[in-house]
Amino acid sequence: MNYVNATPVLRVSDYQRAKAFYMEVLGFEQFDEAGEPEPGFGIFRAGQAQIFLHSWDGAEAPWDGWRGYFYAPDLDTLIAQLRGLGQSFKGPEVTFYKMREIEVIDPDGNVLCFGQDAQ
Repeated sequence: MNYVNATPVLRVSDYQRAKAFYMEVLGFEQFDEAGEPEPGFGIFRAGQAQIFLHSWDGAEAPWDGWRGYFYAPDLDTLIAQLRGLGQSFKGPEVTFYKMREIEVIDPDGNVLCFGQDAQ
């Protein structure tokens, strides 16, 4: 499988502080932001680099957020490959932000999301 790119998902204890650091110090630009009542998730880009910042309170839970986001050019092929290997996954689901995604948990408990533009 060839992936188009991968995006790290950084857990941050203070979203606004982290946002300011990545924008003002490292030169990232905000692409998108979400959260209620205050934003707690954002997508930031600088050139070809992209990061996700995700507000996190330090508590561990069975699912405490993605550790990485991978853009897959053919999600159906990946799904077939995972099924053929007997690998469990969640999804696919089409999101409100128009991506078709699945989630896979690696042997160390890291949640990885694989997505493709929803047609």
